[in-house]
Amino acid sequence: MRNKLAIILCSLLTLTIGAAAQAGKPKEVHRTVTEVLDHTVSNLEREFIPAAEAMPEDKFDFAPTNGEFKGVRTFAQQIKHVAAVNYELGAAILEEKPPVDVADEEGPASITSKAEVLKFLKDSFAYVHKAIATINENNVVGTVKSPFGEARVTRLGLAAAVGSHGYDHYGQMAVYLRMNGIVPPASRNGG
Repeated sequence: MRNKLAIILCSLLTLTIGAAAQAGKPKEVHRTVTEVLDHTVSNLEREFIPAAEAMPEDKFDFAPTNGEFKGVRTFAQQIKHVAAVNYELGAAILEEKPPVDVADEEGPASITSKAEVLKFLKDSFAYVHKAIATINENNVVGTVKSPFGEARVTRLGLAAAVGSHGYDHYGQMAVYLRMNGIVPPASRNGG
């Protein structure tokens, strides 16, 4: 009887340990191509917009002038450029014309205040999200006309360009912020 009880207890203990081990493992979640690409754009957006918002309006026209910075874009121009390219990339994914004037990738000259620049930026991310939502497993590597010439490119390549282009300019903006004594929001608190 003791042997049977010991075997039952050992079996229960083994099952309990096994169940606990399984409960501790996160289940693998299948994500669609659309979700993965949209998440990538969201990551950029979560860093880029707060960085854009961090610069005071009176410094939005700041551009470094010392060293090898001659002729670089101002802080506001960096933001408007990224927004304009977001519109171009999104429009190419959707195979339509950009819904706004991208003004040779510089954004409309009429947009000058911090509030207007930030609205242009946020609207461009909304448009990119709309475009990304149309990418799926069936069309991700299908080609569309490039917004930068006559070549044909994949929707995947265009979606990836949103992040690579945006982070390139985010890095420049981070330098501009630090040159003005502002720690970029994503770098605060150990970020």
